[in-house]
Amino acid sequence: MNRTITGVPGVLAGHWTHDSGTTGCTAFLFPQGAVGGAVVPGSAPGSRELGVLEAEHLADRIHGFCLSGGSAFGLSTADGVMKNLVERGIGFPIGPHIVPLVPTAILFDLSVAEARPDASSGEAAAAGASDGPLPEGRVGAGAGATAGLASNQARRAGLGSWLEQDDLGVVGAAVALNAYGSVKDPQTGEWLAGTGEVRVEVPLLTNTTLAVVATSAPLTKAQCNVVARMASAGFARCIYPAYAPVDGDTVLVASTGTGSPLSPIQLARVGHLAAVSIERSIVRALA
Repeated sequence: MNRTITGVPGVLAGHWTHDSGTTGCTAFLFPQGAVGGAVVPGSAPGSRELGVLEAEHLADRIHGFCLSGGSAFGLSTADGVMKNLVERGIGFPIGPHIVPLVPTAILFDLSVAEARPDASSGEAAAAGASDGPLPEGRVGAGAGATAGLASNQARRAGLGSWLEQDDLGVVGAAVALNAYGSVKDPQTGEWLAGTGEVRVEVPLLTNTTLAVVATSAPLTKAQCNVVARMASAGFARCIYPAYAPVDGDTVLVASTGTGSPLSPIQLARVGHLAAVSIERSIVRALA
């Protein structure tokens, strides 16, 4: 069984990693479209087109997400993902044009990166997207990631992914872990990066952990935003401190399911599974 985010029906994903292994990006494609939502609990985010995920926005579907290193420079990767989607005929038809919507978030890896992801990087990630198990580790958006700086014991991190399932459907996550804080496995109590102390001063805007959650459960845009908020609990279970002022922590959510919207109790179950998926993805990012 595919226990990564691409085990969710209707989700394709792929990485581009620079040859140096110090930066990259990850594209998530929804060929049939998806309903989306987001939450940004961090104080130093960098993003593009998150406005389309607000419940009142006219657009009712999105066509992909992109996560990237490169700080603000990495936002250009979305151009390449859009180009690939247009070539696939995926997006909103507006007259003679096709316009894909690809909300994008970035993390800061410039202190280690030997290059900056750009539009061609996003295009390559999208071109390689598949429904096979998503490669984990120091790849894609997690290639230049670190964790544990807060306690002066930073170590290389990466990207992890995990999928949970119950009778409502499947819920998967992918996390690019680039946290200022230390990281603990909540199941074992083991410190995986750092010691939990907060004592190192760093320049502003230097970290950020990014997560994508996808589910086959049918959700409205408002419900996607509820799931995003609940899913962010997975950060707080593992990262000490979570949502630090120097982190731009962001959670993006996509629902590929169809059917009647969930009841509040069903929605709570999906939000819980999303948080568990993020928690396990964070741990796997340090495996």
